[in-house]
Amino acid sequence: METQELHRGRLIDHIQLIVQDLSASQTFYAAIFDALNVPMGGTGNGFFWADELFVSTPDSEAAQGVLTGRHHLAFQAHDRTMVDAFYKAALAYGGRDNGAPGERRYHPGYYAAFVLDPDGNNIEAVYHGEANRSAPSIRITF
Repeated sequence: METQELHRGRLIDHIQLIVQDLSASQTFYAAIFDALNVPMGGTGNGFFWADELFVSTPDSEAAQGVLTGRHHLAFQAHDRTMVDAFYKAALAYGGRDNGAPGERRYHPGYYAAFVLDPDGNNIEAVYHGEANRSAPSIRITF
């Protein structure tokens, strides 16, 4: 069995999105994660994952229950340049504009961009401004 590595310790353990076109979504998310410096985790039968996000088709074993509507996900960016790169990658790989990069009034220094993914989910990259972190995440290996 190969060693796997996860990073945890942020607010969300994991999120699963159900999508209609897995290939289009994988292309879109691979591009924005590359811009955000987040490695793709892997693929399985009807799904792929990266860090805390799992994306699957409606008929995958992991997609149980009644399908819901649109979701909003916000990914952390290390700086404004990374937010800009996220936005550019998203638009180049199937995303649609939902708010160009810029300061938002949520709090001073909140710099974000919003796009709609191929299924209409509202995807955001945000840089909260200069801050001190005790650690970027915790590393779990098994």
